[in-house]
Amino acid sequence: MFALKPEDFIIYLKKVAKVIEENKEYITELDSETGDGDHWLNMNIGFQKLVEKTGEWKQMNFQELFQNIAMVLMSAMGGSSGVLYGSAYLKSSMLMKDKEIMDEMLFGEMLLDWAEAIASRGNAKPGYKTMLDAIYPAANAYQKSLNEGNDIADCLHKMVMAAKQGADSTREMEAVKGRASYREDKSVGYLDPGAVTMAMQLECMAECFANCNYN
Repeated sequence: MFALKPEDFIIYLKKVAKVIEENKEYITELDSETGDGDHWLNMNIGFQKLVEKTGEWKQMNFQELFQNIAMVLMSAMGGSSGVLYGSAYLKSSMLMKDKEIMDEMLFGEMLLDWAEAIASRGNAKPGYKTMLDAIYPAANAYQKSLNEGNDIADCLHKMVMAAKQGADSTREMEAVKGRASYREDKSVGYLDPGAVTMAMQLECMAECFANCNYN
């Protein structure tokens, strides 16, 4: 049975922090082309701060863990990212109230909750050239695979592929939100860095959670 425990999510946070740190040049280059070049810095500060805190979170349940993640990201991560990710994790904390384990159904609900929270807080929707263009198709692809009766490995694979394709699709989109939307070309021809880093996180999830099974 697929089942995540809070300690599995802490391992995931550490994995994301490592991947973000290793992709400094790539992410900064993406954001420098259409934004103010600080997306990597904000993401890195946020996730490194999470890693610093994980030692204090080992005995927490999911609701407590997600609440604490949200608070750290909203206070440490600059720009709109901290608020958006914080909103996503706060919604996840409500989902996991009184639940010790996250099964495959709850995981799918968490992905959809992230998408809905980010869309609501950011007043955006898919097609606006934002992180939503990675998380929305990923959440839908995961749920579709799960509904078809596929195993968790296939569901996670479909999630990652959809996230990457969604991030790649932002290259041809006109930016509606943020600094990129002020450009004359609306940033057509450039990837959205927020969508790219969201896809990176979802890939880390797949790598960390594929073998989370408990009897």
